[in-house]
Amino acid sequence: MAFLACGADDSARDDVESTTSQQPAPVEAVPTAHTPLVKDGMALIPAGQFQMGGQTEQADQDEFPRHMVAVDSFWMDVHEVTNAQFMAFVKATDYVTIAERPIDWETIKKDLPPGTPKPADEVLKPGSIVFQKTSGPVPLHDERQWWNWTIGANWRQPEGPGSNIDGRLNHPVVHIAWDDAVAYANWAGKRLPTESEWEWAARGGLSNPVYPWGNQAAAQSAHLANFWQGEFPHEDTIEDGFGGTAPVKSFQANGYGLYDMAGNVWEWCADWYHADAYKMAAHEGHQHNPQGPDKSFDPREPYTPKRVMRGGSYLCNDSYCSGYRVARRMKSSQDSGLSHTGFRCVRDATTMTNDK
Repeated sequence: MAFLACGADDSARDDVESTTSQQPAPVEAVPTAHTPLVKDGMALIPAGQFQMGGQTEQADQDEFPRHMVAVDSFWMDVHEVTNAQFMAFVKATDYVTIAERPIDWETIKKDLPPGTPKPADEVLKPGSIVFQKTSGPVPLHDERQWWNWTIGANWRQPEGPGSNIDGRLNHPVVHIAWDDAVAYANWAGKRLPTESEWEWAARGGLSNPVYPWGNQAAAQSAHLANFWQGEFPHEDTIEDGFGGTAPVKSFQANGYGLYDMAGNVWEWCADWYHADAYKMAAHEGHQHNPQGPDKSFDPREPYTPKRVMRGGSYLCNDSYCSGYRVARRMKSSQDSGLSHTGFRCVRDATTMTNDK
């Protein structure tokens, strides 16, 4: 559990050399326009192939090289799992999220650099990581300036003790660790999407888009998704109408009928995060339904295994992470929850019949 690392927005963008000019726009197999097929709150995502990876000057090193991927059709939740849906799961199973469990120092220190000092006992209590605006502009290389370890913060109390989810049952559930998301998915008879499935679905049938809504710049797209407008992390002008999470389906769906594939909350994927995953994939050649690397490696925190996140959140901004791009990758340790982290689920196309 990363007490100080922010997880999903854990660093400013690396200074990387753009390879966009060296890569011509790929030819992709894109489904013809169709009316989205939605059933039981899930949309059918057609099979297809695409060039996976970054394509603009905003892309990070771990988004290269672009490589060909094919995915079979699958069903995906049309929106992020809500507080109401997660509450039903908890009531049915008595599940306790990681943010609500006692902290075992002997367990978590295994994922920290050798010699890391043990925090004070009063810190080792159930909690999660909560965003807090800074009082003014700050350098963006140290996320500890806006993330606070908050004892008592969890999905029921998103801002910490004294807060609640009254009036927010249709908002995405947050402070969800990867393990929590997997537990919910298993209960629901679903699974987490692979990273390639997530990126293919986010495109919504568009050919090579930068964002789920197309190529219109984020600065002109506040009406299309819930993200940060203004100067991060101290001034949010709230042009999109929401200063935190938004109710699901508040913005227009993409071509596959999926809502909030950009912004609102980061979404867990099944894959391990590896900084060189795309290099390894490109070396292996054309991939069909890739499951990601068999182990994790993040050079920033080499002792901490991490899982992939996608989609950005209400905190994303072009000056910082541009997380709402379809190719943007992020990561966090799988036992960490944050106030902008949630998930949605998928099912294989063969597991859902035409009639229920």
